[in-house]
Amino acid sequence: MTDPSEAAADALVGVVVVSHSARLAEGVVELARQMAGPDLTLIPVGGASDGSLGTDADRIRDALVAADGGAGVVVLADLGSAVLSTSAAIEMVDTALAARVHISGGPIAEGAVLAAVQASIGEPVEAVLVAAESARHLDKAVAR
Repeated sequence: MTDPSEAAADALVGVVVVSHSARLAEGVVELARQMAGPDLTLIPVGGASDGSLGTDADRIRDALVAADGGAGVVVLADLGSAVLSTSAAIEMVDTALAARVHISGGPIAEGAVLAAVQASIGEPVEAVLVAAESARHLDKAVAR
């Protein structure tokens, strides 16, 4: 039997992308997976349960549980109500998992890519969160 602390030591930080649009969440995860590779747990949670635009705290909760292998989870969300739904989802999980979930204030696409890359190389959740949030300072302007 594997010691749970050993499993967590080998686990990678999971990344969950929450969007009001299922297609947007799936696209961001597709992009991040191209950079991070297949071994990382990247989960898109987009749209309401009926397929319309919106967010669903129950589906986000399920994604948090699925994304956590013991190393923690970083969540990137598109709009304020997605953050509120994620906060509600965190309240639905056990306290040990809740303590390992971090919501990033970074931009959803760039933040997810940077978070996924850091997570894929085994960085701890704090470093993955810093990477996601650092994406807000990327200069994407083209010099002319």
